[in-house]
Amino acid sequence: MSIDMAQFHQVFFEESFEGLDIMETGLLNLDMGDVDAEEINTIFRAAHSIKGGSGTFGFTSVADFTHVMETLLDEMRDGRRQITQPAVDVLLGSVDCLREMLTAIQDEQDVDEAKVTEYKKQLEIELNGSESIETTAIESVEAAAKKPVDNAQTGWCIAFSPHAHLLKTGNDPVRMFRELATLGKLTTTVDLLGVPDLFELDAEECHLSWQLDIIGHFPEDEIDDIFNWVEDDCDLSIQILSEQEGLDGQAAAMESIAPSQNLKTDVSMDTAKPKETGLSPVTKPNSNKNKKESEKSVAKTSSSIRVDTGKIDTLINMVGELVITQSMLSLVGEHFELNKLDQLKNGLSQLERHTRELQESVMNIRMLPISFVFSRFPRLVHDLSSKLDKKIELVLVGENTEVDKTVVELLSDPLVHLVRNSLDHGVEMPADRIAASKPETGTITLEAYHRGGNIVIEVRDDGKGLDKEMLKNKAIEKGLINEDAVLTDKQTYELIFMAGFSTAEKLTDVSGRGVGMDVVRRNIQSLGGNIEITSKLGQGTTIAIHLPLTLAILDGQSIAVGDERFIIPLGAIIESVNVTDDMINRVVGKGETFRLRDEYLPIVRMHGIFDVVSARATKLTEGLVVVVDGQGMRCGLFIDDLLGQQQVVIKSLEANYRKVEGVSGATILGDGSVALILDIPGLVRLSNQ
Repeated sequence: MSIDMAQFHQVFFEESFEGLDIMETGLLNLDMGDVDAEEINTIFRAAHSIKGGSGTFGFTSVADFTHVMETLLDEMRDGRRQITQPAVDVLLGSVDCLREMLTAIQDEQDVDEAKVTEYKKQLEIELNGSESIETTAIESVEAAAKKPVDNAQTGWCIAFSPHAHLLKTGNDPVRMFRELATLGKLTTTVDLLGVPDLFELDAEECHLSWQLDIIGHFPEDEIDDIFNWVEDDCDLSIQILSEQEGLDGQAAAMESIAPSQNLKTDVSMDTAKPKETGLSPVTKPNSNKNKKESEKSVAKTSSSIRVDTGKIDTLINMVGELVITQSMLSLVGEHFELNKLDQLKNGLSQLERHTRELQESVMNIRMLPISFVFSRFPRLVHDLSSKLDKKIELVLVGENTEVDKTVVELLSDPLVHLVRNSLDHGVEMPADRIAASKPETGTITLEAYHRGGNIVIEVRDDGKGLDKEMLKNKAIEKGLINEDAVLTDKQTYELIFMAGFSTAEKLTDVSGRGVGMDVVRRNIQSLGGNIEITSKLGQGTTIAIHLPLTLAILDGQSIAVGDERFIIPLGAIIESVNVTDDMINRVVGKGETFRLRDEYLPIVRMHGIFDVVSARATKLTEGLVVVVDGQGMRCGLFIDDLLGQQQVVIKSLEANYRKVEGVSGATILGDGSVALILDIPGLVRLSNQ
């Protein structure tokens, strides 16, 4: 019985992509000319794991390609080769190529063989030099021409006896034999003596052993590489073999691990490499088509996250507490009497507390460090700064700040746009920086931190900053605003988020087509967040993204406006006040404001915004004004009453209905009714308009 290895493919791909990220980060941290043994070993181990795993699953082109990378890294870690920038650049390009190969195999697409060949050639040139490759090729051709046709080929005799548990480790001898068959002409002889009787047979254990004779010219190291992953799970003997030696040497080798061979079967292996389809090589070609399509669909949609065991332990403890509380309530309910009412109330109070803690533990499992996003930017900055002939240092701050997995997945593309803009438009050329009395090397900082119920991610650069006059003139030139428009600094900076706006003087593959920044703001707002810009001419620019920590659950304040219920995110509320006539100030055509400790704040009448005709309070002195903050701007929401605080599960309004200005989502209350969750930054923008 063969184990279907396809079930492990998803784990292999996830671990391989993680290994590629480790390799990329390590290569970017290498010091030229200096061998950091630990760093090189980390990169080497990642490459070795990918090579071994791909060989096990039959992805031979990946294993072959990684083998060349591994050889180059091995020479670096042994000190036989200095670390040079050209070598690092070739390895970085090879990491990209390897990532594309794995993606293609995972999606069951054809691998770009031309690209693989090109990168493999670059690796071999870096290893041997172009002249060495040509010389080796010529010498090989000449040697082959001079070699007598009848000269005996040399090879190897391998005695391979797996331990019984080998199959349970995920290893399959057939795949190893296929790898061997790529080296030369292979003949296998299987020994069935160890197979027990049918009723004693354990189908998950290996009871076979083999003698493998392979004819060809290649070093023993290539055989060692194939059996490297099972060296602790088998008995192995490798001896030199030539055709003239006949069976004498074979028998001697086999005798060292198998005392007798009463039953043998000769099998000739096809030397053609197995086709890489992303399926297990032992899967029959006529497998059910619908089953394969179903497996493919599951593989593409499945995803996983790695969770710290401490979080799992906390979750298990909370479930235990919940079970105890449930048992207590069950006992109270079996023979309930009025004198047990206090006991019932205490039990329900415990149940509420444990449920809340359990919910927090479950949500905590979904939290991932923002480093999952930040880790891609050192490579981006390295490549683009080289392309733009700029010297730029990337500083990462707050990499361990945790945020919901969904936010992490959707945050990557907007951040890429912002960092690319800082590289292209923000940081100046080295000569310009020196002329401006700045260090030759510019700095881009990515920082993440928590503020209230939000996570804030800042992209800062110490470049030339934003020129307000130039921004306004560009917007007028493109017809985006009128010539007589009066804009505040904030409104001027936000011109860059308008569709079609660009300050680039020429088109490049980095920027200049006027697309991207408007998409960035739209994507951030779709996550329930907002983006703001601050800048000083000649000193730099900061772009701050404000996002909720989770897109699933929030703490909210329930409010009443007539018969309608709304939810205000608790983190946005500053205070609530009863206003008096002397606090109110009305500006004709501009709306209403009220004075709060020497500050005038705009008032948003909730019944007017959402057309609630049943509102009980229409005069400002009759209801309540809730002061809220939306990304640094404040306003007062005029409502009928405060109802209570509660946690709510967020449901997307846009997905189920359409986008509504001032509303970020909806939730279902305990009585089954629907309440809208207010988008405070959106309401603040409405109040300013």
